[in-house]
Amino acid sequence: MELYEIKTNLEQLAEKITNFRGSLDLDELEEQIAEAESMMEDPDFWNDSQKAQSTIDRSNQLKAQYDTFNDLATGLEDLVLMVEMLDEEPDEDMFKELVDNYKSYQSKVDEFELSQLLSDEYDHNNAILEFHPGAGGTESQDWGSMLLRMYTRWADSKGFQVETIDYQAGDEAGIKSVTLLIKGFNAFGYLKSERGVHRLVRISPFDSNSRRHTSFCSIDVMPELSDDVSIDIKSDDLKVDTYRASGAGGQHVNKTDSAVRITHIPSGVVVASQAQRSQLKNREQAMSMLKAKLYQIEMEKKEQEAASIRGEQMEIGWGSQIRSYVFHPYSMVKDHRTNYEVGNTQSVMDGDIDGFIDAYLRWKMSNV
Repeated sequence: MELYEIKTNLEQLAEKITNFRGSLDLDELEEQIAEAESMMEDPDFWNDSQKAQSTIDRSNQLKAQYDTFNDLATGLEDLVLMVEMLDEEPDEDMFKELVDNYKSYQSKVDEFELSQLLSDEYDHNNAILEFHPGAGGTESQDWGSMLLRMYTRWADSKGFQVETIDYQAGDEAGIKSVTLLIKGFNAFGYLKSERGVHRLVRISPFDSNSRRHTSFCSIDVMPELSDDVSIDIKSDDLKVDTYRASGAGGQHVNKTDSAVRITHIPSGVVVASQAQRSQLKNREQAMSMLKAKLYQIEMEKKEQEAASIRGEQMEIGWGSQIRSYVFHPYSMVKDHRTNYEVGNTQSVMDGDIDGFIDAYLRWKMSNV
């Protein structure tokens, strides 16, 4: 890079920082942080532990947003100062430092800009992620486990906490189904881009004739909803089954029937939880998931109605894959909604999916 390039790019980044400042409303942020801190000083704050933890989490999120913006503003000033110093007196070592700092700063701005695209009601919530391999036995079940690894590595890179709520191992390899809870600020906002059918094309490691196979896996994503979100669920509409929990690989992790499966009869929705040691806790977790699923169904109905009014054709079904992962005869991962594509399939499978998430959020915003 040349010094004049960095100088031009910094002018563009300065404009972005100004736009961030306008959209954030820092005064409002400060008031919300002060209000949360005032609540935490109340002697009765911990009387409701769940509400207290929610307040603490929200306070930490607001502080992180506020501090990140201030760090970006300060970082820009530091880079501009380095450019001015190099204008006056060129220095090779300082220029190398400037280039490194500029690249790091650009990445931080891109990440912050991406987070600012998350403005829907439940974008800041934790995410419930379900994996359902398609027909095809071992092939699809192995593909499901590859996606499970991909999203787990992505979540780890973000500092998110991953909890396995339900795990059903495949017959020979892979998974039959898995449900994860991804805990972290904006987890649902990021992962909502991943909902849909994911298609894999590769030379099968399970085929002795080394033929090319196509496999599918459906990913469902829902926000974890707090208790203050009201979803009407009648007890008469529920069928509750209990069974022994088993972990990855099928080993028993509990000798009692602690795992819970709940079927919502009117909708046919089935949820299961086996992560907790007690049946009561698993039932609570399963009910939380059921609430999230029923909420998601209601939102889909509204989206379809709105699309119908606008005259749009919404393609929904197993055949409408959102993304293809091609390992053979060439290497490419392509999102069919945004046309964003990457040639390095290994990096994607190692969890580098931010490019797809960013492209989806920008595409979604442009189609509102």
